[in-house]
Amino acid sequence: MDLASRLLLLLEVSELGSFAKVSEHRNVNRSAISKQIDKLEKELGVHLLNRTTRSLSLTAAGAEMVNQAKQLRDLLNNAKRLAENYHSEPRGNLKISSSTLFGRQYVQQAILKFQAQYPDISVELLLEDRKVDLIGEGFDIGFRIGEPKESNLIARKIARNRLLIVAAPEFVEKYGQPNSIPKLESLPAVVYSANGLVIDKFKYHDALGDEGFIQLNCAYKVNEVEMMVNTAVAGRMFTVTTAQMIENEILAGQLIPIMTHVNLADYGTFYAVYPHRDSPLKTKLFIETLKEVIGDKKPIWESRIPGFDTMYGNAT
Repeated sequence: MDLASRLLLLLEVSELGSFAKVSEHRNVNRSAISKQIDKLEKELGVHLLNRTTRSLSLTAAGAEMVNQAKQLRDLLNNAKRLAENYHSEPRGNLKISSSTLFGRQYVQQAILKFQAQYPDISVELLLEDRKVDLIGEGFDIGFRIGEPKESNLIARKIARNRLLIVAAPEFVEKYGQPNSIPKLESLPAVVYSANGLVIDKFKYHDALGDEGFIQLNCAYKVNEVEMMVNTAVAGRMFTVTTAQMIENEILAGQLIPIMTHVNLADYGTFYAVYPHRDSPLKTKLFIETLKEVIGDKKPIWESRIPGFDTMYGNAT
């Protein structure tokens, strides 16, 4: 490992916070990480890290070297990106981050289509529902719901993702068609809950355009979005979900949209997020491939909900 590689390793230690996390990320022995940092300190002749049994912290020299390492990483990434743009055909590795369900449903399809067309590209896909540090973890592109707040990232809109309220026919037969917000709020619902976050309140607009909220009566909380739809299909609860979550349950008659007159606020939009405005050719082409899979103007998931264009305040 040369000086540049060791500087980048120091940067990784600083960003991840421990040798253990770096060794797990790189799939190497923890002692190997420690030895390389020791060699870097000897090579530079300065102490870089304050180490205890429980924590690591940068010395003043270490902090300066981390700043230099960030510039080095940016320089190397820019050099690779610029070189790739001179290729007539994309090549190299494309590292992608995506939320789990969206990745399984659509990113995977796009990857298979993309690699069939561009066989010189190898792809690495990480499916996780956490917010990934695209630059720090070396991703070329990520797919998220909602426009990113990070000023150092570029975002491109991929597709809208609207809300709807669904229940099984058995549920409607038992409770009747709810025709008011208070009635809906009295009925049992399954909601998403994870890491202290409970999504049991949804914004809507009344006939005058004023904002209100639907407070769901939580009968069941679950940290897996697919389970919400499955639970609604079982017939004992309803759920508020996104159009993207619907597969063929409505077409098959297992679920029906209810309270379709309510003007639900938009839930969010899928964005492609990447580090550079002048992104590599492989990144641009993959985004186009994904949009072909999803649909450019109207996302494919809305076609599985007959009449959705006129429901929940939609007018497209």
